[in-house]
Amino acid sequence: MMMRDICLIRFRALTPALIAMVLTAGACLATPLDDYVAKPDTNYTYRVEGVADDDGYTAYSISMTSQQWRLDSEVDDTLWRHWVTVILPDEVSGSTALLWIAGGSSGQDAPPIDEGFAKVAVQSQSVVAIIKNVPHQPLLFADMSEPRAEDDIIAYTFDKYLNGGDAEWPLLLPMVKSAVRAMDTITRHIGDVTSGKVAVDKFVVSGGSKRGWTTWLTAAVDSRVVAIAPAVIDVLKLDDQMRHHRAAYGFYSDAIAPYEKMNIFERLGSPKGDELSGIVDPYSYIDRLDMPKLVINGSGDQFFLSDSSRFYFHDLIGQKSLRYIPNTDHKLNGSARDSLAAFYLSILESKPMPEFSWSISPGNGRIVVETSTVPQAVKVWRADNPSVRDFRLETIGPVWRSLPLVANEAGGYVANVDVPSKGWTAFFVELTFDAGHGMSHVLTTDISVVPDRLPFPSDR
Repeated sequence: MMMRDICLIRFRALTPALIAMVLTAGACLATPLDDYVAKPDTNYTYRVEGVADDDGYTAYSISMTSQQWRLDSEVDDTLWRHWVTVILPDEVSGSTALLWIAGGSSGQDAPPIDEGFAKVAVQSQSVVAIIKNVPHQPLLFADMSEPRAEDDIIAYTFDKYLNGGDAEWPLLLPMVKSAVRAMDTITRHIGDVTSGKVAVDKFVVSGGSKRGWTTWLTAAVDSRVVAIAPAVIDVLKLDDQMRHHRAAYGFYSDAIAPYEKMNIFERLGSPKGDELSGIVDPYSYIDRLDMPKLVINGSGDQFFLSDSSRFYFHDLIGQKSLRYIPNTDHKLNGSARDSLAAFYLSILESKPMPEFSWSISPGNGRIVVETSTVPQAVKVWRADNPSVRDFRLETIGPVWRSLPLVANEAGGYVANVDVPSKGWTAFFVELTFDAGHGMSHVLTTDISVVPDRLPFPSDR
């Protein structure tokens, strides 16, 4: 299914009276993302290129062509090709699989088996798969002299759309379709090699950065996605995020220079920019994103501000968890995968994630946490910058330090910091819970920055 169940009604061929009924009922329209993913493409194909047997599992290396994107007259390579690694444990106990969306470059040999993911497959008794080369890159466009990759491609395609191009230009569309085709491939392949004894029909999807963006949007259009764990990709309410970014720094960080060079951010608030946000901003699909979510961020990310979750996290519906990893940037560290594994096992076992809530009082430097699940440990993490409102790891280094917090009489936790008279202080509360299987759920509140004052104007 190419759209979430709540968004199955399309407006084509409806009478005005029916349109009014649909609007009154609050049903949502298909977006260009829905249409692109659902559009048939005979170029989709896959082939098993290699099989490796190991202790407790069999791994399959599959070459997959997910689609054709754009025309030969527009870009040098229109067929999107990927490696899909499928890890099938000897014992499978359910129909849910983990899909990790990864980057890479075209023309590479099949990747080696990821032993970490193989361990997750065996321990969880479930299929684990990795799709590489999302997006298909590098790409050389007809009006460019050099190939582009990663953010340079995304910015280029956003510019094409903002300048009047069709709605299939934004690169997130084929990126999402790549993930959807990977799920198709995994389901078919597992059914074939097990003669139907193992069925995969549900997915927990995860990825970092642009692949985290893809994770959000894949969940918005495909009802097979039952949980997500997007990492380091605070693009929800993108226009608000970028205004906040510039108002904090007085400039755009080098990490997002491709978008600044293409003048993307300044056009987000325009009518065409609003249309673009309606296609690629996950917040536009917030009513569809009702599945369990684990959002993983780095406290010192060079792309997004430390307190960027403030713009969307509390608006998310359904089960949601947040983790900021201290003293990390966009690359995170190994504990991010530990969090993913613990979250994935909780989904497989239908165990709810730990429940707690928090309130932030930025005026007096306080975070109050109330928890219905007893934590094993609670800490407050803080970082100080005496001169600028900047907590990027590359700017101030690994300066985050922690202190333990003790529960009050009501069983809650209160973190207080003094509001500095000069500079800024960032802080958050981290709670560790038992996840079983020798694992932990390490979760956090939002990051609060005090004083709650931006040093530069928020307009552009």
